[in-house]
Order: sequence, then C-alpha cells, then structure tokens
Amino acid sequence: MLPNAKEVLNNNNMTLPIIIEPMTENDLNEVNAIEVASFDPPWPLQSFKTDLKQNRLAYYMVARHEGKLVGYVGAWIVLDEVHITTLAVDKDYRCQGIASSLIQNLLDEACRRGANSMSLEVRPSNKAARSFYKKLGFSVCGRRKRYYSDEDALIMTRSNLPNDENNPAPKKDMGDY
Repeated sequence: MLPNAKEVLNNNNMTLPIIIEPMTENDLNEVNAIEVASFDPPWPLQSFKTDLKQNRLAYYMVARHEGKLVGYVGAWIVLDEVHITTLAVDKDYRCQGIASSLIQNLLDEACRRGANSMSLEVRPSNKAARSFYKKLGFSVCGRRKRYYSDEDALIMTRSNLPNDENNPAPKKDMGDY
C-alpha cells in the first residue's frame, strides 16, 4: 500500500481503500461538485483557489477512492490553533470512514505543527455533523449569531490535542455522516 493510502471500513465491514493527498487546483472542479451538492450556500470556488494559491496558513487535503475524488477537508493552521473551514464527502461515499480519515490526517498534521486546539462552526440543525464531531471529541463552546444567512452557528472545539497523553486521537472509524 502507498504511504499516504489508508483502508477504512465501510458499513458492511469491508475495507474501502482511499488515498489522502494535498488538494491542488486540478482538483477544484471535483471539489466544487461535492461542495455544491453538500452545502447551501456552497463555499465559493474562488475561496478555494485563493486559499490554495495565497494562504500560507491553509491546509487542504483530498481523499480518493480508485482515482475518484470522494472527499476533502480544509483548515487554517494558525500558531497553536486549527480552524476547520470545510469538510465534505461525496454523498455516494458517506458513512464509510472517509471523513474520519480526513480529520485524522488533519489532526496528525496539526499535532506535527504543535497545535493544541481545533475549532469549527456547524449549523445547529445539522445533527449528523454535530454527532460526528462530538464522537471525535469536539464540544459546543459558543454560538455565532447570524453566521449563516438563515441560522446561527454553533462553535465546536477540541482542546488538548493528542500531544496530551490524556487525550489520544481517535484511531478507528468514528461513523461518518
């Protein structure tokens, strides 16, 4: 298996080989298709382009299964904090451990860079995402009023990243949404 390849268990307890690698501009059409299908409103394609080209704090990875881009994660790593900006998996590949693998990759990189906390915003109405992040050790710590055009956002954080022996990183599939 390739060094950046992972095998994850899907809901049928069968392994789904994926490769996690850096996002490039060549991936943006596939990323945008997943983004549009996953979020209303979607993050603008130009925002991905700007982060990839100009934001030295940005960290974006994609997951591929048999060459097909099936998911991605994006974050800004600033000093000792990580802010997850986006995470999505193609609807046909959800609940197969891909989002967990992407978050684990981000967590590994964050710890390598000395980060000690992660945060993100999530819609209160997105119960599947809230449950997913809770299983990964995130908890609600606040609310951003009118963050979305039609809804507030919950701020979820995870402190004491795995460089703290008392809070190890999850190493198994956490049941993606």
